[in-house]
Amino acid sequence: MKKTLSALILGDKKADGAIINYLKRSSLNAETLIIQDVGAAKRYISEHHCSCIFFDLDPLDDDGILLVKRLRLEGVLVPIIALTDQGDEKKILNLIRSGASDCLIKSRLTPDSLTASIRNAMNIYQAEQLARETQQQLRQKNSLLQQQNRELEAQRRQIERQNLRLLEANRLKTDFLAVVTHEIRTPLNAIMGFSQILKSQSKGPLNDYQVEMVSRIFANGQNLLRLVNDILDMSVIESDRLELEPDAFDLNHLIHETLADLKPLADKKHLQFKTTINLEESEIYNDSRRLKQVLVNLISNAIKFTDRGSINIAVDAFEPQGIEITVEDTGIGITAEQLDQIFEPFYQADQTIKRHHAGTGLGLAIARSLVAMMEGDITVESQVGQGTTFRVSLPRTIADPIAEG
Repeated sequence: MKKTLSALILGDKKADGAIINYLKRSSLNAETLIIQDVGAAKRYISEHHCSCIFFDLDPLDDDGILLVKRLRLEGVLVPIIALTDQGDEKKILNLIRSGASDCLIKSRLTPDSLTASIRNAMNIYQAEQLARETQQQLRQKNSLLQQQNRELEAQRRQIERQNLRLLEANRLKTDFLAVVTHEIRTPLNAIMGFSQILKSQSKGPLNDYQVEMVSRIFANGQNLLRLVNDILDMSVIESDRLELEPDAFDLNHLIHETLADLKPLADKKHLQFKTTINLEESEIYNDSRRLKQVLVNLISNAIKFTDRGSINIAVDAFEPQGIEITVEDTGIGITAEQLDQIFEPFYQADQTIKRHHAGTGLGLAIARSLVAMMEGDITVESQVGQGTTFRVSLPRTIADPIAEG
């Protein structure tokens, strides 16, 4: 069904009979209404749908031009086609500039020219209407985006404030741990010192039961001291106060020295150390004390989680100028999900492991941080029930912080 064109004719019924006749003969399917009073026309436009307006009340005089301007200012957006008996081009141009869609000279009017004018005006109106709707949508979207940006900015500021609070809380925690561990270590060293004196029996003999109790005191003191040292190291690392002290040393000797220190732990579980060192030159320049700490953490960790089998330590050249240390065990292994968190501070795979294998969960976190400071990298591979392999890659020579300073 063809859409109906609703046309309002603002003019005289007798004078505009030709317009009505032309509209009826056109293919526009038009319905017309003639209103002579401008006020009545405005009320009609405000209350009814109107496709276009024909204006035939002296449109080229000042009042006509003013009326067109007023209609546009009052929000009348539909096409306004002026009808005039005159042919004054300047006045017609002025009328168009004031808001008229077209101006037709009655003496030249034909059904075809009228139809063409209406269609052209309607096409322009529809294009402008689409543009207005698009602009409105853009304004709404822009307003929404601005609101979202304001909300995001508020959230960013809130997150920033929270981060600052968290950083401050973390700093306070780190400082607190540093102070507490220092305070604990002092009396702990005294306890261990006195237990060694008692164990030596230099101040008098002890019976077997007393010797066993003193040995337990010393052993537990050592365990506690290791935990305290781990916490202290982590607090120093987190506060960026740890400095390396590079020195030249024999890596082969350092590894065998470390294994000798840990052999009693391995012997208790009947575990064997197997070493393979494939280096033509074993001297490197790094922080020997911190590298030994990394090795102790990795190897003692392997002992802790291995009940049978062996701990394999291998050292190979790593191109272009580096070394790779591998610590491989035949222990319980780690799941793929747990591998992602294994280097996080205080992390242990699950509570069952934590109950059976005491510790702070700081060893691997400390190892990773120290290796990174030594310009190296540490990786891990594992399969549940088959064991775990840690690989530490390091340069043979690291930069001397004192020389850099």
